[in-house]
Amino acid sequence: MYALHPQLADETVPVCDLDLCRVLLSTDATYPWLVLSPRRESLRDLHDLNEEDGIATLEEIRRCSRALVDLFGPDKMNVAALGNQVPQLHIHIIARFTTDPAWPGPVWGKVPPAPYDEAEREALIARLRTALGQDG
Repeated sequence: MYALHPQLADETVPVCDLDLCRVLLSTDATYPWLVLSPRRESLRDLHDLNEEDGIATLEEIRRCSRALVDLFGPDKMNVAALGNQVPQLHIHIIARFTTDPAWPGPVWGKVPPAPYDEAEREALIARLRTALGQDG
């Protein structure tokens, strides 16, 4: 049975569930940052997905990337499935800007995470749900 890894649960808040993946918002407000977690148990890497789930995951990555582009107009989208610290398969989708504090390097460890104001976070989640067609 699928369960979200505790570290992912601590570092994100739920946005919605797509057909395969749970969409999560990073609690770090420094960057517009989503995390997708395919709702299948015992997955560590992308190649662990069966063919159908692999295709679905890629489409959901594209869908979330487009939503961030539509909402934020970033200079670049970063998509990564590292899993070096959290063994459960999850995919980071991060909108990047030439003005962000980590540009052009990776976002990890560059600056301390900045928390969202609760009202700002809830408004963003509502906008994301709408952009992903999950507001109804």
